[in-house]
Amino acid sequence: MLTAGSTTRTAAATNAAGAGALPRKTTASGTAYHEVGSGEPLVLIHGVGMRLEAWAPQIAFLSAGHRVIAVDMPGHGESVKLPAGSRLEEFVAWFGRFLDELAIDTANVAGHSMGALISGGAAATFGERISRVAYLNGVYKRDPQAKAAVLARAAAIPVSGVDKEGPLARWFGDDADSVTARELTRKWLNLVDPQGYAVAYAAFAGGDETYADGWKDVAGPALFLTGSDDPNSTPLMAKQMAELAPRGYARIVEGHRHMVNLTAPDIVNSLLAEWLSFGEDER
Repeated sequence: MLTAGSTTRTAAATNAAGAGALPRKTTASGTAYHEVGSGEPLVLIHGVGMRLEAWAPQIAFLSAGHRVIAVDMPGHGESVKLPAGSRLEEFVAWFGRFLDELAIDTANVAGHSMGALISGGAAATFGERISRVAYLNGVYKRDPQAKAAVLARAAAIPVSGVDKEGPLARWFGDDADSVTARELTRKWLNLVDPQGYAVAYAAFAGGDETYADGWKDVAGPALFLTGSDDPNSTPLMAKQMAELAPRGYARIVEGHRHMVNLTAPDIVNSLLAEWLSFGEDER
Protein backbone atom coordinates (compact mmCIF):
# COMPACT_ATOMS: atom_id res chain seq x y z
CA MET A 1 0.00 0.00 0.00
CA LEU A 2 1.42 3.33 -1.08
CA THR A 3 0.73 6.95 -0.36
CA ALA A 4 0.43 9.57 -3.10
CA GLY A 5 1.80 13.02 -2.43
CA SER A 6 -0.08 16.22 -3.21
CA THR A 7 0.86 19.30 -5.18
CA THR A 8 -1.16 22.37 -6.06
CA ARG A 9 -2.98 21.87 -9.37
CA THR A 10 -5.50 24.69 -9.41
CA ALA A 11 -5.25 25.31 -13.17
CA ALA A 12 -5.64 21.62 -14.01
CA ALA A 13 -8.59 21.26 -11.69
CA THR A 14 -10.26 24.34 -13.14
CA ASN A 15 -9.75 23.35 -16.78
CA ALA A 16 -10.71 19.67 -16.46
CA ALA A 17 -13.55 19.92 -13.98
CA GLY A 18 -15.12 23.04 -15.43
CA ALA A 19 -16.51 21.33 -18.53
CA GLY A 20 -20.18 21.89 -19.26
CA ALA A 21 -22.93 19.33 -19.68
CA LEU A 22 -21.91 16.24 -21.62
CA PRO A 23 -24.11 14.66 -24.31
CA ARG A 24 -25.99 11.55 -23.30
CA LYS A 25 -27.49 8.44 -24.76
CA THR A 26 -30.30 6.60 -22.97
CA THR A 27 -30.89 2.86 -22.66
CA ALA A 28 -34.30 1.28 -23.24
CA SER A 29 -34.91 1.17 -19.49
CA GLY A 30 -34.08 4.86 -19.01
CA THR A 31 -30.46 4.96 -17.86
CA ALA A 32 -28.52 7.93 -19.24
CA TYR A 33 -24.82 7.69 -20.04
CA HIS A 34 -22.00 9.42 -21.88
CA GLU A 35 -19.61 7.35 -23.97
CA VAL A 36 -16.31 8.33 -25.59
CA GLY A 37 -13.14 6.62 -26.76
CA SER A 38 -12.44 3.05 -27.81
CA GLY A 39 -10.75 0.00 -26.38
CA GLU A 40 -11.30 -1.93 -23.17
CA PRO A 41 -14.49 -0.68 -21.42
CA LEU A 42 -14.20 1.48 -18.30
CA VAL A 43 -17.47 2.34 -16.56
CA LEU A 44 -17.57 5.29 -14.13
CA ILE A 45 -20.29 5.56 -11.44
CA HIS A 46 -20.66 8.81 -9.48
CA GLY A 47 -21.92 9.37 -5.92
CA VAL A 48 -25.14 10.58 -4.33
CA GLY A 49 -26.20 14.04 -5.44
CA MET A 50 -23.80 14.14 -8.37
CA ARG A 51 -24.10 13.38 -12.09
CA LEU A 52 -21.82 11.90 -14.70
CA GLU A 53 -20.09 15.27 -15.30
CA ALA A 54 -18.44 14.77 -11.90
CA TRP A 55 -16.03 12.47 -13.76
CA ALA A 56 -15.09 15.12 -16.37
CA PRO A 57 -11.32 15.11 -15.64
CA GLN A 58 -11.16 11.32 -15.78
CA ILE A 59 -13.31 11.08 -18.94
CA ALA A 60 -11.03 13.51 -20.76
CA PHE A 61 -7.84 11.76 -19.69
CA LEU A 62 -8.74 8.07 -19.74
CA SER A 63 -10.72 8.06 -23.00
CA ALA A 64 -7.43 8.36 -24.87
CA GLY A 65 -6.91 4.62 -24.34
CA HIS A 66 -10.25 3.19 -23.23
CA ARG A 67 -13.91 3.10 -24.11
CA VAL A 68 -15.07 5.28 -21.22
CA ILE A 69 -18.73 5.10 -20.20
CA ALA A 70 -19.87 7.49 -17.48
CA VAL A 71 -23.37 6.74 -16.22
CA ASP A 72 -25.99 8.79 -14.37
CA MET A 73 -26.98 6.85 -11.27
CA PRO A 74 -30.74 6.18 -10.90
CA GLY A 75 -32.63 9.36 -9.99
CA HIS A 76 -29.65 11.52 -10.93
CA GLY A 77 -28.81 13.47 -14.06
CA GLU A 78 -31.16 12.15 -16.73
CA SER A 79 -31.61 8.58 -15.44
CA VAL A 80 -34.97 7.34 -14.20
CA LYS A 81 -35.41 6.67 -10.49
CA LEU A 82 -35.53 3.37 -8.68
CA PRO A 83 -38.58 2.77 -6.45
CA ALA A 84 -38.68 4.21 -2.95
CA GLY A 85 -37.11 1.86 -0.45
CA SER A 86 -34.59 0.44 -2.93
CA ARG A 87 -31.51 -0.86 -1.13
CA LEU A 88 -27.93 -1.12 -2.30
CA GLU A 89 -28.73 -4.55 -3.76
CA GLU A 90 -31.23 -2.94 -6.14
CA PHE A 91 -28.63 -0.41 -7.29
CA VAL A 92 -26.17 -3.24 -7.96
CA ALA A 93 -28.84 -5.11 -9.92
CA TRP A 94 -29.51 -1.90 -11.89
CA PHE A 95 -25.84 -1.76 -12.80
CA GLY A 96 -25.89 -5.36 -14.01
CA ARG A 97 -28.85 -4.53 -16.25
CA PHE A 98 -26.99 -1.51 -17.57
CA LEU A 99 -24.07 -3.70 -18.62
CA ASP A 100 -26.57 -6.05 -20.29
CA GLU A 101 -28.21 -3.20 -22.20
CA LEU A 102 -24.85 -2.06 -23.53
CA ALA A 103 -23.90 -5.68 -24.35
CA ILE A 104 -20.78 -5.42 -22.19
CA ASP A 105 -19.58 -8.85 -21.08
CA THR A 106 -16.66 -7.62 -18.96
CA ALA A 107 -15.57 -4.16 -17.87
CA ASN A 108 -13.33 -2.20 -15.57
CA VAL A 109 -15.45 -0.30 -13.06
CA ALA A 110 -14.56 2.76 -11.00
CA GLY A 111 -17.05 4.13 -8.51
CA HIS A 112 -16.96 7.17 -6.25
CA SER A 113 -18.71 7.18 -2.84
CA MET A 114 -22.15 5.58 -3.47
CA GLY A 115 -20.78 4.59 -6.86
CA ALA A 116 -17.96 2.82 -5.03
CA LEU A 117 -20.50 0.80 -3.04
CA ILE A 118 -22.19 -0.18 -6.31
CA SER A 119 -18.88 -1.13 -7.93
CA GLY A 120 -17.90 -3.20 -4.89
CA GLY A 121 -21.28 -4.92 -4.91
CA ALA A 122 -20.89 -5.72 -8.60
CA ALA A 123 -17.43 -7.21 -7.98
CA ALA A 124 -18.85 -9.29 -5.13
CA THR A 125 -21.94 -10.58 -6.93
CA PHE A 126 -21.01 -10.87 -10.62
CA GLY A 127 -17.25 -10.60 -10.38
CA GLU A 128 -16.70 -12.61 -13.54
CA ARG A 129 -17.87 -9.51 -15.43
CA ILE A 130 -15.61 -7.08 -13.54
CA SER A 131 -11.99 -7.14 -14.72
CA ARG A 132 -10.80 -4.51 -12.27
CA VAL A 133 -12.52 -2.42 -9.60
CA ALA A 134 -11.53 1.03 -8.32
CA TYR A 135 -13.18 2.07 -5.06
CA LEU A 136 -12.82 5.85 -4.70
CA ASN A 137 -13.74 7.48 -1.40
CA GLY A 138 -15.88 4.51 -0.45
CA VAL A 139 -16.98 3.46 3.03
CA TYR A 140 -16.40 0.18 4.84
CA LYS A 141 -18.10 -0.89 8.07
CA ARG A 142 -18.67 2.53 9.64
CA ASP A 143 -18.12 2.82 13.38
CA PRO A 144 -21.27 3.27 15.52
CA GLN A 145 -20.94 7.06 15.71
CA ALA A 146 -20.49 7.49 11.96
CA LYS A 147 -23.29 5.00 11.28
CA ALA A 148 -25.71 6.89 13.53
CA ALA A 149 -24.82 10.19 11.88
CA VAL A 150 -25.36 8.99 8.31
CA LEU A 151 -28.61 7.24 9.20
CA ALA A 152 -29.85 10.44 10.85
CA ARG A 153 -29.03 12.41 7.70
CA ALA A 154 -30.88 9.87 5.58
CA ALA A 155 -33.95 10.04 7.83
CA ALA A 156 -33.99 13.86 7.64
CA ILE A 157 -34.08 14.07 3.83
CA PRO A 158 -37.81 13.26 3.36
CA VAL A 159 -38.63 15.93 5.96
CA SER A 160 -36.06 18.66 5.29
CA GLY A 161 -35.10 18.02 1.67
CA VAL A 162 -31.64 17.88 0.15
CA ASP A 163 -28.97 19.31 2.43
CA LYS A 164 -26.60 21.20 0.16
CA GLU A 165 -24.26 22.89 2.61
CA GLY A 166 -23.55 19.91 4.89
CA PRO A 167 -21.93 17.82 2.15
CA LEU A 168 -19.90 20.79 0.92
CA ALA A 169 -18.50 21.31 4.42
CA ARG A 170 -17.60 17.63 4.74
CA TRP A 171 -16.29 17.13 1.22
CA PHE A 172 -14.06 20.18 0.75
CA GLY A 173 -11.38 22.13 2.52
CA ASP A 174 -10.60 25.81 2.02
CA ASP A 175 -7.62 25.22 -0.26
CA ALA A 176 -7.31 26.75 -3.71
CA ASP A 177 -7.78 23.37 -5.45
CA SER A 178 -11.27 23.09 -3.97
CA VAL A 179 -12.78 26.40 -5.15
CA THR A 180 -13.99 25.35 -8.61
CA ALA A 181 -14.89 21.82 -7.53
CA ARG A 182 -16.97 23.13 -4.63
CA GLU A 183 -18.99 25.43 -6.88
CA LEU A 184 -19.59 22.68 -9.44
CA THR A 185 -20.70 20.34 -6.68
CA ARG A 186 -23.06 22.98 -5.29
CA LYS A 187 -24.58 23.34 -8.77
CA TRP A 188 -25.07 19.59 -9.12
CA LEU A 189 -26.67 19.32 -5.68
CA ASN A 190 -29.09 22.09 -6.69
CA LEU A 191 -30.04 20.14 -9.82
CA VAL A 192 -30.62 16.74 -8.21
CA ASP A 193 -34.11 15.22 -8.05
CA PRO A 194 -35.05 15.22 -4.33
CA GLN A 195 -36.77 11.83 -4.48
CA GLY A 196 -33.94 10.23 -6.42
CA TYR A 197 -31.49 11.69 -3.93
CA ALA A 198 -33.47 10.40 -0.94
CA VAL A 199 -33.65 6.85 -2.31
CA ALA A 200 -29.95 6.76 -3.16
CA TYR A 201 -28.85 8.30 0.14
CA ALA A 202 -30.88 5.81 2.16
CA ALA A 203 -29.25 2.94 0.24
CA PHE A 204 -25.85 4.55 0.78
CA ALA A 205 -26.46 4.99 4.51
CA GLY A 206 -27.48 1.39 5.01
CA GLY A 207 -25.07 -0.23 2.56
CA ASP A 208 -21.65 -0.01 4.18
CA GLU A 209 -21.74 -3.65 5.34
CA THR A 210 -23.84 -5.21 2.58
CA TYR A 211 -20.90 -6.44 0.52
CA ALA A 212 -18.12 -5.71 3.00
CA ASP A 213 -17.19 -9.36 3.42
CA GLY A 214 -16.95 -9.99 -0.31
CA TRP A 215 -13.53 -8.51 -0.95
CA LYS A 216 -11.74 -11.77 -0.24
CA ASP A 217 -13.37 -13.24 -3.36
CA VAL A 218 -12.57 -10.35 -5.74
CA ALA A 219 -9.85 -11.76 -7.99
CA GLY A 220 -8.92 -8.78 -10.17
CA PRO A 221 -6.83 -5.72 -9.31
CA ALA A 222 -8.70 -3.66 -6.70
CA LEU A 223 -7.71 -0.06 -6.04
CA PHE A 224 -8.91 1.61 -2.83
CA LEU A 225 -8.33 5.35 -3.10
CA THR A 226 -9.29 8.18 -0.78
CA GLY A 227 -8.11 11.53 0.53
CA SER A 228 -6.05 11.72 3.69
CA ASP A 229 -8.52 14.24 5.14
CA ASP A 230 -11.78 12.53 4.14
CA PRO A 231 -13.65 12.30 7.47
CA ASN A 232 -16.11 9.61 6.38
CA SER A 233 -14.41 7.49 3.70
CA THR A 234 -11.25 7.27 5.71
CA PRO A 235 -7.74 6.08 4.84
CA LEU A 236 -8.16 3.35 7.46
CA MET A 237 -11.19 2.00 5.61
CA ALA A 238 -9.26 1.94 2.33
CA LYS A 239 -6.36 0.09 3.93
CA GLN A 240 -8.67 -2.43 5.63
CA MET A 241 -10.35 -3.32 2.35
CA ALA A 242 -7.02 -3.51 0.54
CA GLU A 243 -5.80 -6.07 3.05
CA LEU A 244 -8.84 -8.25 2.35
CA ALA A 245 -8.76 -8.25 -1.46
CA PRO A 246 -6.23 -10.74 -2.93
CA ARG A 247 -4.91 -8.12 -5.35
CA GLY A 248 -5.99 -5.06 -3.42
CA TYR A 249 -3.89 -2.00 -2.71
CA ALA A 250 -4.53 1.44 -1.23
CA ARG A 251 -3.58 4.87 -2.49
CA ILE A 252 -4.04 7.88 -0.20
CA VAL A 253 -3.96 11.38 -1.68
CA GLU A 254 -2.47 13.68 0.92
CA GLY A 255 -4.22 16.94 1.78
CA HIS A 256 -7.51 16.15 0.01
CA ARG A 257 -11.00 15.16 1.11
CA HIS A 258 -14.01 13.41 -0.41
CA MET A 259 -14.13 14.84 -3.94
CA VAL A 260 -10.52 13.98 -4.61
CA ASN A 261 -11.08 13.17 -8.29
CA LEU A 262 -12.04 16.84 -8.79
CA THR A 263 -9.65 18.52 -6.36
CA ALA A 264 -6.60 16.43 -7.34
CA PRO A 265 -7.45 15.29 -10.89
CA ASP A 266 -3.87 14.85 -12.10
CA ILE A 267 -2.99 12.55 -9.21
CA VAL A 268 -6.20 10.55 -9.49
CA ASN A 269 -5.85 10.22 -13.26
CA SER A 270 -2.33 8.89 -12.82
CA LEU A 271 -3.43 6.39 -10.18
CA LEU A 272 -6.33 5.18 -12.33
CA ALA A 273 -3.99 4.79 -15.31
CA GLU A 274 -1.69 2.72 -13.10
CA TRP A 275 -4.63 0.55 -12.03
CA LEU A 276 -5.75 0.07 -15.64
CA SER A 277 -2.25 -0.99 -16.63
CA PHE A 278 -2.19 -3.99 -14.30
CA GLY A 279 -2.47 -7.26 -16.24
CA GLU A 280 -4.23 -10.36 -15.08
CA ASP A 281 -1.03 -11.78 -13.58
CA GLU A 282 0.30 -8.57 -12.05
CA ARG A 283 0.03 -7.03 -8.59
